[in-house]
This record gives sequence, C-alpha cells and structure tokens, in this order.
Amino acid sequence: MLIACARCHTVNRVPDARLADDPVCGRCKQALLPDHPVDLDDASFDAVVGATELPVVVDVWAPWCGPCRMMAPQFEQAARELKGQALFARLNSDDNPRTAVRHRIRSIPTVLLLRGGRETDRRTGAM
Repeated sequence: MLIACARCHTVNRVPDARLADDPVCGRCKQALLPDHPVDLDDASFDAVVGATELPVVVDVWAPWCGPCRMMAPQFEQAARELKGQALFARLNSDDNPRTAVRHRIRSIPTVLLLRGGRETDRRTGAM
C-alpha cells in the first residue's frame, strides 16, 4: 500500500498487514496514518491525495463557518475509529482557494471522498 506523507510528501510503501501498526514516514518519521485529520494545503493536496492508495476523506472547511466547527468533533472521531482504513484530511478553503476552486467547492462544509486522486463521492453540509 502506498501512502504519501502529509508533511514531506514522500511516498512510503506500507504492507497491508502493517497498516494498523502506526507506520511512520521513512524520511521525516511523521505518522502516516494519524488518529486525527492531517492538514492539507494547495501545495500538498495533489501530492498526498494522488499518491495515497487508501481512500482519502477530506473535510473542506473555513474558520468562520459555524456548521464546519460543529462537524469537526465528529470528523475527528471518524478519523480515530477508521484509522488504517482511510486517511482523513482537512483543507481550509479560505487559505487554499486554488484547490477549493479546482474541486468545485461551492459551499462548506463539504466532505470529499477520493480514491487514486479522483473524487468518488461528496457530501455538502454538516452531517
């Protein structure tokens, strides 16, 4: 299984049987599958999402968005409960407008499900 590090963007090969063993990046030693969402930005989004073979669940949010703040604890809980089954990430749409526009984010919160760098599903609004 290939997993890109959210910090240094290095692509790491992790055997499927070791996904639950808290794998770390071979280069920077950052956890590859933390029990919390990783922060992505315009520079890291494609590198991480495109190279990671696990499904990537991205919460597109903004600091001023009340529903985004209400949904954040549930998103963090999902990241803990589904650790090793998917990579959970967050993208601040105010700070990273290029990625938000490219993914046609029209309202927030929006949750994207991506596999192999391609969007396979999305949900808009607080859940």
